[in-house]
Amino acid sequence: MINAQFSIVYCNFAGQRLFQRSLNQILDSDLRDYFYKRVIEEERLLKALHNNEEFTENEIHLCFHDKRYVLADITVTGYNYDDTPHLIFEVRRIDKQKRISQESVQHAQQNAARELIRGLAHEIKNPLGGIRGAAQLLGKTLYNEEHSEYTEMIIEQADRLRNLVDRLLGPNTLPRFKLANLHQTLEQVRTLVSADTQYPVLITRDYDPSIPDMMIDSDMLQQAVLNIVRNAQQALIESNTLQPEIKLVTRIERQMMIHGKHFALCAQIKIIDNGPGIPKTLKDTLFYPMVSSKSDGSGLGLSISQTLIDHHAGKIEVESHQGLTEFTLYIPIKQGATL
Repeated sequence: MINAQFSIVYCNFAGQRLFQRSLNQILDSDLRDYFYKRVIEEERLLKALHNNEEFTENEIHLCFHDKRYVLADITVTGYNYDDTPHLIFEVRRIDKQKRISQESVQHAQQNAARELIRGLAHEIKNPLGGIRGAAQLLGKTLYNEEHSEYTEMIIEQADRLRNLVDRLLGPNTLPRFKLANLHQTLEQVRTLVSADTQYPVLITRDYDPSIPDMMIDSDMLQQAVLNIVRNAQQALIESNTLQPEIKLVTRIERQMMIHGKHFALCAQIKIIDNGPGIPKTLKDTLFYPMVSSKSDGSGLGLSISQTLIDHHAGKIEVESHQGLTEFTLYIPIKQGATL
């Protein structure tokens, strides 16, 4: 509850968790000081305040100064308390349920798109092999060098298309799981990216040393993380971001639901950059093959990362807005690993 000066006069336990402050820190502070972006027009609040009106806003992004984003439904009610006008805010967080719903839809769409591409890829590869073979046979019967150049061109283009189709199909080898240290894999990525002088970006890390050794395919996991880090690296440079930075963070996450399955323990890998954010037009199709915001991008990197994390029974979540993009990878820690 706030008064006419927008000072907070009451906040329950749920509100304290939302603000991540104690009651003593919250009371008498200005509600507007917690947000760097006004989500509700002040005129509308003042109208509700003085006329004892009520209104509801759905799917509001609360943007905190510490760069937290919270998705919520908010009901604002004008109320006379001690004979003075006040506003009561009822905030219902919906980010978790929306994320679960979106995850289910996106996972189904990604699987459908992957199956469609696999079917098309196999249909393309068969005639390509015939075209290439015919061009080779034709080239052996030609004695004119000029004509031979054409058959070589056919062979080269057939090989190029075959390589593209193979990349669309994604990794064609089964994972080789071994007990390994997650942070050693991340350090290999950090070393690779730090050595890139063409795209100089500061790479920082915040690792949780309590994460046990895990049954992972280190090569696959390294490729999945590297694809995401490379995308972030290029986005930072192309947007001319001041003090570009990518942060690698690991944590333990408990009681996770991944594609309808429950896991007691998961390793969480966050890849965070301070770049321009992902265009809204790409957010829903980000992991689809051939989808890219770069003019010279193949659009296969994130699709491949998704497939590689799927091999680990994990998932990838994305949160993005101006100034912060956060990819979060969840990988189940199988039974037998000890904390």
